[in-house]
Amino acid sequence: MNAERIQALYELLEQVTGFIYPNEIEIHWSILIVVYPYVTGLVAGAFILASLVKVFNVKEVQPTYRLSLLTALAFLLVAPLPLLFHLGQPLRSYEIFLTPNLTSAMAMFGFVYAWYLMAVLLLELWFEYRRDLVILGRETASRMAWIYRALSLFSADISEAALAFDRKAIRAITIVGIPSAFLLHGYVGFIFGSVKANPWWSSVLMPIVFLMSAIVSGIALVVFLYMVLTAIRNQPIDMRCLDTIVSYLFYAVIVDFSLEALDFIHRLYQSEESVKILGTLITNKLFMSLLVLQILLGMFIPLGILVVARAWKFNEDMRKLLYFTSAILIQVGIFSTRWNVVIGGQLFSKSLRGLMGYKMEVMGIEGLLTALVLLALPFVILAIMIRVLPTERLGDQVARGA
Repeated sequence: MNAERIQALYELLEQVTGFIYPNEIEIHWSILIVVYPYVTGLVAGAFILASLVKVFNVKEVQPTYRLSLLTALAFLLVAPLPLLFHLGQPLRSYEIFLTPNLTSAMAMFGFVYAWYLMAVLLLELWFEYRRDLVILGRETASRMAWIYRALSLFSADISEAALAFDRKAIRAITIVGIPSAFLLHGYVGFIFGSVKANPWWSSVLMPIVFLMSAIVSGIALVVFLYMVLTAIRNQPIDMRCLDTIVSYLFYAVIVDFSLEALDFIHRLYQSEESVKILGTLITNKLFMSLLVLQILLGMFIPLGILVVARAWKFNEDMRKLLYFTSAILIQVGIFSTRWNVVIGGQLFSKSLRGLMGYKMEVMGIEGLLTALVLLALPFVILAIMIRVLPTERLGDQVARGA
């Protein structure tokens, strides 16, 4: 054992309080496992917002439909990377497809991911963009014409009958995609909730809480991206669209808060033998991340901002500021939620008489820098896709330009 390893163990021992088992000194699931459910939650939330247009016929949200789909795809492409970096042998990850284990929720992630990526999201995007890709392939004079033709799979039929089929296909795929989105992120909460040996995770509400917080984070992200994108393009914000999205965000936050409160009250009512150590965990190790970041900054303050924005008739500029602030604070709160679940669930001993510490690395494969790169990568991918694929239909762009 080298000197750095010994020094790290000593630093961890300094953070230990009470009595723990010898094999619990190190936290095995690091910041990467925090990033993973956070990213997948953004995917599910963005897709649910997009489904409001095609399934529930909410026309006010139409300006963000394509942006929501592209956002879901950008984050979905990055979603498995935290797990791959965490694996000891990432090059062998393909074996989950060759030797599937139907009894393992973790092993089935690859199939859920592949289904959602190829059979849902990519198909819906292709049918949505097919008409524009055909037009761009005909009208673009540069090398991009070949890229557009390849993306359209060299399709050329944009007759009304073909477009009508595209619309029907999009609706059918979206209907299938809604339960798929629920399954993609709900199973993450299912994994944690099924660990009966850990009283911090063992809750039947865990999958539902994960799913609702995912919807909240995805909608808030689209609000943030829509406002930033229109500002960069120097375009006016469709306030009717923005107000409608924020109204859905408001109701989603209320439901999410109610479920988390119900889960907390249920734990207190049960008052099992673990309630004492969990109380110490909350007031000691998780005071800042749970009480301050998750509940105060990430829940109460954004909810209060949205209540004020709905109760008073502010002008457009003031509403934009309130919406933008609440969207950012919600992201802080949801990421803190993931942190408190993943890291917090590993900070107390199985003896229920001691607490460990977690020292996050800065460098290294499972360090802070890697996590920041993984969080920034979807935005880079999204920026590239927006440059290639228009977020508005070509006819709408022409009409708005006129």
